[in-house]
Amino acid sequence: MIETIIAGGSMMIPLVACSVVALAVLLERGVAFYANSRIDTRALRAQVVAFLEEDRLNDAMTLCASTPGPISAVILAGIQSLAKMRKIRAAPDTVRAIVGKCLEDYAAHAISAVEKRLNVLSTIGNAAPLLGMTGTVTGMIASFGALAGAGALDAGAVGAGIAEALITTAAGLLIALGAVIPYNYFMAQSEGIGLEIEEASAELLDFVSLHEARACPAP
Repeated sequence: MIETIIAGGSMMIPLVACSVVALAVLLERGVAFYANSRIDTRALRAQVVAFLEEDRLNDAMTLCASTPGPISAVILAGIQSLAKMRKIRAAPDTVRAIVGKCLEDYAAHAISAVEKRLNVLSTIGNAAPLLGMTGTVTGMIASFGALAGAGALDAGAVGAGIAEALITTAAGLLIALGAVIPYNYFMAQSEGIGLEIEEASAELLDFVSLHEARACPAP
């Protein structure tokens, strides 16, 4: 393996660096998405709604705070906003507008956290083949330079340049595949989390619309 990397020439340095970074992001995001998949968000949402129906906002906030993940964080932000509006006895329409804006804003932050560092995989997936092609060009230049300098066919010198060209091309393509495939998978998972956040937000807003006229009567 080391001999192959060395034979790939100088362009293997950025390619190896790309592969290390891609692997680190892949492992970190993989662990994060796996941990999120272990959370029963539907049960969480049902329990939160049950607490809200019983006017137990503190219990709902405690449950969300003790549950990791972006969905519970968004719900927690919404309930905290609802609690603040109730303290000042805001009108039902105002409560719904403020809570809705809070959910919308925090959902954007939550999705941003979910997609954290995925742009690194996308960049490496695009850059690795280009680096490989650059290595191909430099390898062919080295081959023709050796051939011109020898004044006669030198299979060893020419072969070294061709080997460099092929190794960097193969490395670039393999690294790109190792980055693009996980990137697409993680983005699909992120979209699913985004949909769950939208459902949870709509559920909380429905509760506010139906119950705040009773919970926050106009003065």
